[in-house]
Parts: sequence; C-alpha cells; structure tokens
Amino acid sequence: MEILKQLYRDYTGHEVEVCRVLTPAGSPRRYYRLGTAAHTVVGVVGTAQGENEAFIAIARQMRSKGLPVPEVYAVSADRMCYLQEDLGDTSLFDLITEAHRRGGYDEADMELLRQVMRLLPDVQWRTAEGFDFACCYPSPELNRRGIQWDLHYFKYCFLKATGLEFEEERLEDDFDRMADVLLQSRVETFMYRDFQSRNIMIHGGKPWLIDFQGGRRGPVEYDLVSFLWQARARFTPEMRHQLVEEYLRSARRYRSFDEKAFDRRLQYFVLFRTLQVLGAYGYRGYFEHKAHFVQSIPMAIDNLRALLAENDFADMPYLVDLLRRMIALPLFEPSEEADELTVRITSFSYKKGIPEDASGNGGGFVFDCRAIHNPGRYDEYKQLTGMDEPVINFLDKEEAMQKFLEHVYGIVDYSVEKYRSRGFKNLMVNFGCTGGQHRSVYSAEHLAAHLREKFGVKVVLTHREQRDNAHNS
Repeated sequence: MEILKQLYRDYTGHEVEVCRVLTPAGSPRRYYRLGTAAHTVVGVVGTAQGENEAFIAIARQMRSKGLPVPEVYAVSADRMCYLQEDLGDTSLFDLITEAHRRGGYDEADMELLRQVMRLLPDVQWRTAEGFDFACCYPSPELNRRGIQWDLHYFKYCFLKATGLEFEEERLEDDFDRMADVLLQSRVETFMYRDFQSRNIMIHGGKPWLIDFQGGRRGPVEYDLVSFLWQARARFTPEMRHQLVEEYLRSARRYRSFDEKAFDRRLQYFVLFRTLQVLGAYGYRGYFEHKAHFVQSIPMAIDNLRALLAENDFADMPYLVDLLRRMIALPLFEPSEEADELTVRITSFSYKKGIPEDASGNGGGFVFDCRAIHNPGRYDEYKQLTGMDEPVINFLDKEEAMQKFLEHVYGIVDYSVEKYRSRGFKNLMVNFGCTGGQHRSVYSAEHLAAHLREKFGVKVVLTHREQRDNAHNS
C-alpha cells in the first residue's frame, strides 16, 4: 500500500486523501482506488512480475492503436505495482445482471453488446500490428502445451471431482484431436484470453477494456466464444447468432470468412472454452471454496448440455460419450430450487437497540462502528447520511474505516460461502453507531455493494433510523 501511495505522490505531486480496497474477483492481484476527491486512480499490487510486465506492454500497445484501455500512469521500480486510469465502477457484467433482474435485454443493452462485437476485431488485429508477443505471460501464443494445460485443468479440477470413472488414455487421445483442430492454422492476431463482461467497463457510455494481462497471439474464435458463451450472461441462441453476425461484419474489414467453416470451427472453441471454464470453476469453487464459482457451474453445464445436443464432434467420440455421462450425473440434474440465500443488512442506532432477526434464526453479525471518526460531529454533515456524497467522501478518507470494512468483508464472505454450500437461507448483518445515520449507513451500503458484486446474492438493505429505508436487490 505504501508503494502505491508513493507512486501517486511522485506522479501527481499530491498526498493520497482517499484509499479504498476494491472487491477482488478470481485473481490474487489486489486493487485499490486512491487519490484525492478530485482525482483518483486504480492502484494494482501484482503477484508476478512477468504478468505485470505483460499488462503494461499490452496496455501501451493498445493505447497506441487508439483502443479504449486504461492509461498506465506509473510503475514501481520492482515492477510489482502500478497505477492505472480509473474507469469507474460500472462493468458490463453489472448491466447484464440488471437486465436479468428486469427480465430480459432491452434495445439499449443490445446496442451496447453490438458495440462490444464491433470493437473486438479492432482489439484482435490492431493490437497485433507490430507487437512483440515475446512479452506475453506466461506464453507468447496459444500452443499445444497451453491447450493441454487447460484440458488437464478440466480433467483434474472438475472431472475427477465428480467421481466419474474414465479411461485416461482414450481421453488424452481425444484431447490431442481437439488440439489439432484448434491449431489448424497459424494466426497473427491478438487473443485477449479472458474477454468477458467483468473485464469490460462502461465509461462515458462506451465499453473500455481491463485485465488483458493473459493476452497472447491466438485465434479470433477464442475471444468471441469467451464473451458469447460466458455462463452468467445466459445469452439465447438467437442473441448469439445476431452478435456473431455483428462480429463478422466488423471483422471483414480485416479478412474474409467462409461462414460455414467459421461456424464449425467456432463450435470446437465453444467446447474447449466450456471445459476450461469448468476446470476454473472446479478449482476456485471445490478447492478454494469460493461459493460464487460453484454457483456458476450449473449455467456452464447447461451450456455444455446444449452444445452436445447440437453437435456430434464425431472425431472425439470418447470425450463426447464421457461428457454426456457427466452431465447426466444426479449432481448436475437441473434444480427447480434456486439459490435463495438472503443477506439482510441493517444500519441502526445503539440508542434504540440492536435489530431483531425476523427470520427466526436468532440473529447474525453485529459490527460496532463507533470507534471510527464520526462525521456527525461536524455541522456540515449533521443533516446528511452515509448515503450522501459529502459523508461518503469524508469516510472514504478515513483509513480506519477502510481497514474496518476489509475485516468485515473477510468475515462475512466466509459465512456467505458456507451458508450457500450448506443450503442456509438467511444471514443477518448489522452495523451500529451512535445515531444510525453516518458510519453505520456507509458501512451497510458498502457491504451490500460488495456482496452483490462478489456473490450475486439477494440483499435486503435497511437503514432503520432513516426514512424510505429498505430496498431489495
């Protein structure tokens, strides 16, 4: 953290006034928003120098080609930390989630998705122009070894965890055949590798790209599949068809396509990417016990089920038979009962007592915010709450508040993961302060946002001492 603050001072000439931990995703990298009320940046603390070097080199190449990526402002001497442009908090994933809550995609959503499809060919071809792929991490291109790594990721972290018996020799033969298809032609395009909605920020009403440090030379089909078959997006076949057509119209500026051959090849990448994703979900969910990855497994299985219903993949008969047996396991039978964990978060005043648990489960966590500097002591904040921007700015600058929330996240995250894995339906979290107006409200709002982003659980947020004080999401 001190290295990031020093980088900010050296870059801007100003002291850091605001520093907030950002919610991590699947990566071990740590992200912070820091700066002043007038100007913030995103600070990144990496875990591998080569990965950081790759991000920095790719970001600079993309910006030189006019692509919408964050500017890298400053890099530490050891190349383990850097500052990049702050693109805000709204990702395409947030908009997709909201569309699902509304019951479907509207025309504004579809236009944004079409923008992404029109942008993708520019990313693939422009980034590759004159770029030295040797800087990519951990490999300069998608090769047979990389494909085998991903397929083994699926085999060891997902397939074996199901308990299903299989013949490894025959499975490896079909893995080799799949690699043959995926590597049929030498390509000179950039492969983003993790081109999905969480890595696309909406900034100024347009899509911007982040987290491309795994990029390398590779086939264009990979990224198209990564986006259109991402499990949580739940695009319909009709939507996928429309968006593939939008992609091809844009990509024809760079090369011609035989659509029938392209579609056939695309299906192999769908299969490959689905197996890779299941491997990641298995590792992150079953072995690292991160519940939001386990939650995504049924959607990925649904994608696989639909893919196998529409394609025979006749050159990989053993793999197809094995996958059909796998998706038929009782473990993956479609369930009518959705994940119904509800987290009830309440801010309150200790003067009026600790909230009761209406679920009948006997309460949950109660966090005392009174040790944190109270903005309510100052006249300009007395009529405001923790939902108002001046109070938010005040508490954003309080390092004690940020450390407090970081500890809260760690405790509550663990319980959310365990509650979901054990089928529990209710968890209550309370934040108390003197008046139930500033610190507790701020804390409750931030935990609610954190849980929605990280787990997608239903949150009922109540500010007991405020008017119009409850809302669901």
